[in-house]
Amino acid sequence: MIERIVRVVAGTFFLTSITLAYTLNTNWLWLGVFVGLNLLQSAFTGFCPLEKLLKALGVKNQ
Repeated sequence: MIERIVRVVAGTFFLTSITLAYTLNTNWLWLGVFVGLNLLQSAFTGFCPLEKLLKALGVKNQ
């Protein structure tokens, strides 16, 4: 369940950054860069801040 939530949030943030960059200002692309870099580092290190937050909030991992 936690993995699915992390993927949904990351995808939503990425698509939101593209939408905001297209409609408002290209600097919103930095949000997408941040999300991508965070996903990349978590693949190598196993550390994901959102996963840690969800566990602290009591979300069960199935």
